[in-house]
Amino acid sequence: MEYLEFKIKCSEDFREILIAELAAIGFDSFLETEDGIDAYSPEESFDRESFQQIIDEYQEAGQISVLEGKMPKVNWNEEWEKNYDPIEVDDLVYVRASFHESKPGFAHEIVINPKMSFGTGHHATTFQMLKLQGQIDHAGKRVLDVGSGTGILAIMAHLLGAKSVEAFDIDDWCVENGNENFDLNGMHTRMGLGTIRDVKLQGLFDIVLANINKNVLLDEMEIYSSLLIPQGYLLLSGFYTEDVVDLEERAKEFGLTLLKSSAKDNWAALILQKA
Repeated sequence: MEYLEFKIKCSEDFREILIAELAAIGFDSFLETEDGIDAYSPEESFDRESFQQIIDEYQEAGQISVLEGKMPKVNWNEEWEKNYDPIEVDDLVYVRASFHESKPGFAHEIVINPKMSFGTGHHATTFQMLKLQGQIDHAGKRVLDVGSGTGILAIMAHLLGAKSVEAFDIDDWCVENGNENFDLNGMHTRMGLGTIRDVKLQGLFDIVLANINKNVLLDEMEIYSSLLIPQGYLLLSGFYTEDVVDLEERAKEFGLTLLKSSAKDNWAALILQKA
């Protein structure tokens, strides 16, 4: 199988957006670069019309340019090993791939072998979510990770002492990768496939984690609230600092109060609590 390779230069704020959009149309591997991202799609399933629509939509705002090429099937493990660096979130957690050595001095360690660049800890949204998780008592709690990606936030919840963790994603590639990462970190949880409206969630949760994007968060806010116990916590990220007001106003409609916000590289994260 041959792959089409797209070297995409873009502003930093648009890397995660493009990865998400391209994954939705069949791209199956990504590498972040100094200038943007390298994106790869199997040639036989490449949807050029949808690809061009995505590029056109974000081209001006994201200062996007594209260089297209073709390459044979890639040893992605080798590529990740070249490009994936460990992440340090204060002294809370050290996030590494299996080919990195452990490092002392951290309360926790997460091993992630990402098949795509979702949720590796490198992006400001994931970094902030991990940091905020460290400020919430997870011990003995029931936790839900919405749009789990690599499963990194679910794994963090497990390490922080959660009694049970449920997770799901709309992408079967993420589900496969997430389950592999759960195994690497000693979790017996299996990631579900589907949207929050598709998966069959039972009962209430003490903590709900959702690192997705503004539009999805606004649309699903009522569901998040309905899944929380009174005084339960909702941690959100995946949106810009200028979007915080919109998220906070939406959350208020469903009895959720903003307790704390953080910002990194113009990306925001929130801790909300249900009345």
